[in-house]
Amino acid sequence: MNILLNQFSVNIKVVRSDNGTEFVNNQMRCFCIERGIIHQTSCAYTPQQNGVVERKHSHILNVARSLLFQSAVPLRFWADAVLTSMFLINRMPTSVLNSSYPYELVFKKAPNFDHLRIFGCLCFAVKQNINDKFSERAEK
Repeated sequence: MNILLNQFSVNIKVVRSDNGTEFVNNQMRCFCIERGIIHQTSCAYTPQQNGVVERKHSHILNVARSLLFQSAVPLRFWADAVLTSMFLINRMPTSVLNSSYPYELVFKKAPNFDHLRIFGCLCFAVKQNINDKFSERAEK
């Protein structure tokens, strides 16, 4: 939250979370009180109280799932697929923002697409400390 305050010059007024211990604890309570932030929690086992987040969560997982299926990458790379889906979603135009990019609204510049690559493409990791000069130097 300090990142938002320092990087984007905005004040956070309200934070809404479930009752998970990562948000409902003394450290979070003190943090919010010191900064004048209202911390709202939803009722236990009622995700419908936070519909916007639940829909965005579903969107993120749908994109991640499609990346994994399209690339035939093993399921153990699900975290990379989720991070990549967030990266891509933030750089795609959305009707909610009148076809603007979320990235562009936050950073005040158009996103750069030059470095994008296919998710799940073949890469090689260099093997360290190879003693045999005829053995493989990298692994898929």
